[in-house]
Amino acid sequence: MMKPNLIAAAEIDRLDTWAKFTAPMCGSCVSSCCTLPVEVKIKDLVRIGIVDEFELGDPPKNIAKRLQKEGIVERYNQKSEIFTLQRMSNNDCLYLDRKSRLCTIYDKRPDTCRNHPRIGPRPGYCAYKPKAVERETGRRTLERF
Repeated sequence: MMKPNLIAAAEIDRLDTWAKFTAPMCGSCVSSCCTLPVEVKIKDLVRIGIVDEFELGDPPKNIAKRLQKEGIVERYNQKSEIFTLQRMSNNDCLYLDRKSRLCTIYDKRPDTCRNHPRIGPRPGYCAYKPKAVERETGRRTLERF
C-alpha cells in the first residue's frame, strides 16, 4: 500500500494544499495568509487610520487616487467600492513586520483579516507554511531544530 504524499507546506495558489485551520497554527506559521490580496472597505481604512472621518464626504474614487499615489492602495473597484491594499514586492502585506512576521496594525486590522480563514478562498482552511520550511535548490525540506 502506498503512503499518501504529505505536504509540508501549502502553496498559496493551490487551495488543495491548504490545511484545515486550527488557531495554534498561527504561532508557527510564516504568515502566508498575509501575502494574499487584502480587499477592504472604506470603514476599514478609517479604522486603520489612513482615511479620516472628514474625508468620508469625498467621493471614494478621489480617496482611492490619493491612497494609490501614497502607495497604500493598489486598486479600487468603483462598482463594489472595494479597495485592494498595496503589497510589498515579495507580496507581503504593507503592515506585516518583515522580521517578526506579525501584523503591525493587529488591533486595527481590516475585516478581511479578522474573518480569515472563516471567509476566504477556501473557508476553514489556511495556506499554512511552518517557519521551519525553507527552499533549497528548488525543493522543500523540513528542518527540525
